[in-house]
Amino acid sequence: MVRRTIYKALEQHLTKKQVTVITGMRRVGKSTAVRHLLSKVPHTNVLYLDFERIENRILFNQQSYNDIERGLQTLGLSLSEPAVVALDEIQLVPNSPSVIKSLYDTYNIKFIVTGSSSFYLKNHFSESLAGRKQIFEMYTLDFEEFLVFKEQDLNGFQVGRMQPFLFTFYDRWRGFYEEFIQYGGFPEVVLSDSPQEKTDYLKDVLNAYIELDIRLLADFSASDTLYKLIQLLSVRVGSRVDYSKLASLIGENRHKIKDYLHLLEYTYFIQIVRPYTGGLDKELTKQPKFYFSDTGLLQLMGQVSSGQLFENAIANQLARLGPLNYYERAKGTEIDFILDRQQAYEVKETCTPRDLQILTDRARLLQLSGSRLIGRHLPTSGFSDFIWGGSIW
Repeated sequence: MVRRTIYKALEQHLTKKQVTVITGMRRVGKSTAVRHLLSKVPHTNVLYLDFERIENRILFNQQSYNDIERGLQTLGLSLSEPAVVALDEIQLVPNSPSVIKSLYDTYNIKFIVTGSSSFYLKNHFSESLAGRKQIFEMYTLDFEEFLVFKEQDLNGFQVGRMQPFLFTFYDRWRGFYEEFIQYGGFPEVVLSDSPQEKTDYLKDVLNAYIELDIRLLADFSASDTLYKLIQLLSVRVGSRVDYSKLASLIGENRHKIKDYLHLLEYTYFIQIVRPYTGGLDKELTKQPKFYFSDTGLLQLMGQVSSGQLFENAIANQLARLGPLNYYERAKGTEIDFILDRQQAYEVKETCTPRDLQILTDRARLLQLSGSRLIGRHLPTSGFSDFIWGGSIW
């Protein structure tokens, strides 16, 4: 097992009574994280239940809490001493929060739960367990974790984080970063040996997402519509999205399309970057931009440009550092990303001094605290006043 960065925080929370909630997209490693935590439990009064198994769903769907308790005891759990119960994919059992609350309040049970829907876990689940849980969001691998999975020696790697372009650093890691952009950060994709295996696994992730998660959280007919919408979004990555146009192309009403987009966001398939509204520009559009949560899934659609793929990768990398917005005026003045409403970032595959001057002027206009270019390739001019994409994590 390869250790993830999030494991340290999860291990620290394991000793607390609060429910440990791990949420994130399917196949990002939630179940592996649970198994890791269970290996750290200092006693053997432990039970793991996967709610993708029908017998476990039946157990928690019983009307009588007494019957549920008896069922847990039948599976070997002692309720008279400290216990740890892990529940995988709890969104498959809508009644599970109330069951967990009852058991949590009655017995000395530490719960570890996972789920693939942030909407379910942050709303319905949170309301049922107010003050009794902490949510940890788990994503695909960042670039540093990617290199760990590739068994690379990272001695000295930290010196390049968020630093100006350094050829030595770029030359050492650029091949890995290009693979990271192309195939994304799903752990099993990273560990696959060949491009074909990586592509096949990404197809499996996409199919499982649509056939399992979407059919669970939406109506049966939504899966075909969602696939069409994903295709349309792939060619519009990094561009403002017109809900009405998407609705027309798909044959649905505008409000339904917005609901579907929120569903894609809540299940971690896309991230939404909304406009920066600093009160300085009355022309500021209200249309959001969308980015895929994993560039491997984006390139799987086969219609994305090299620049879009790189911008999407940077959107994901920056989003882990803080909230993101974008800035754009009707006449074309724009800034790709504003991090924490303070720092402006412009993404260019090959950066130039003119790009830096334009970005600096625009950031100054908005009274932002700083601005940086982010580049992918080595400039032929020798220009180096930018951050290489592989330095962002």
